Amino acid sequence: MGDFKPLLPLGGTTVLGRVAQTLRQAGVERVVVVTGHRAPEVEAHAAALGLESIFNPEYDAGMFGSLRRGLSALGQGADAALLLPVDIPLVRPQTIRAAIRAQTPETAVAYPCFRGERGHPPVIAGRHIPFLLSWRGEGGMRGALDALERREPVLDVPVPDAGVLFDLDTPRDYAAALERAPRLDTASQEEALALLDMHRVPPRGLAHARAVAALALALAEALNAARGPAGPALDLECVTGAALLHDLAKGQPEHEKAGGHILECWGMERTARVVAAHRDVAVPGDGVLTELEIVYLADKCMRGDRAVTIQERFWEKLRLYAQDPQAVAAITGRLRNAQAMRRAFLAATGSDPEVLARASAREALR
Repeated sequence: MGDFKPLLPLGGTTVLGRVAQTLRQAGVERVVVVTGHRAPEVEAHAAALGLESIFNPEYDAGMFGSLRRGLSALGQGADAALLLPVDIPLVRPQTIRAAIRAQTPETAVAYPCFRGERGHPPVIAGRHIPFLLSWRGEGGMRGALDALERREPVLDVPVPDAGVLFDLDTPRDYAAALERAPRLDTASQEEALALLDMHRVPPRGLAHARAVAALALALAEALNAARGPAGPALDLECVTGAALLHDLAKGQPEHEKAGGHILECWGMERTARVVAAHRDVAVPGDGVLTELEIVYLADKCMRGDRAVTIQERFWEKLRLYAQDPQAVAAITGRLRNAQAMRRAFLAATGSDPEVLARASAREALR
């Protein structure tokens, strides 16, 4: 990539500024910028960001030399050191905090892992800094960390954060970073699937999550098409992620709020708001349906991975609680809300969500 990555604009600051902001929000007490190419510019920018910097005169020899310079600057008193290259700018602060919290007295390195693949930043226990500084074997930084792993236990920390693997290697990567940086409050589809794996959602729950997500996407696309370019357009990524995760905490009391809390803890606040409120939703006063209403409606048109009518969806519970007037009243109220939402969607698009649900279920069987 021809442009100078540390100083490229990103998310209201620069790439370097974004990395520093992330580390500070994660609670990292000291951030040292190791400079090399175009050092005076980087050092001036680091100073403007309130960061200290140190120059590596042998920067052309590879990243391990810069790592050693940075570790030397930290000195012997550091509890831990994190290595975050400047071209990996989309890690969430919550991810870094999770890797730091996962460290134990016995752990040499904690690696954040996305769907089984190790990413950045590794959290290195301070007592192992002398070993890395003295390493003279082959393989540079990777060789040193591998050698440390052969001597001491390391820990893989599952995280639902694709940013630990995302780096700026090409102009296309940079374009993707510009688009993604303001959207880290929204779980991507891959991140949603990672969370489902992390929480060991059983096969039946996964099937329901995928069925609801497929239908929610179809509903959102139909509504966007009906509204046309003037919008407002629904966020398809938000719809898909929230639909996949709507029952993440199924089995817990008030599972929708519990699921929302899990997502908030990972920095996915926008997705969390949809998940936390999806259980019973009334048609908005202005009649304008949002991502929340679409996920809610898709859920009400699916039982497991099978399309059902809204009446069928509620009939079973009405029969189950037929002898409990209070429960019947509550269920009937939720049924009315769901039927009203169906009518609102039909009025907005000309399409019946129950018909779209049957089509979505048939497509999933192919």
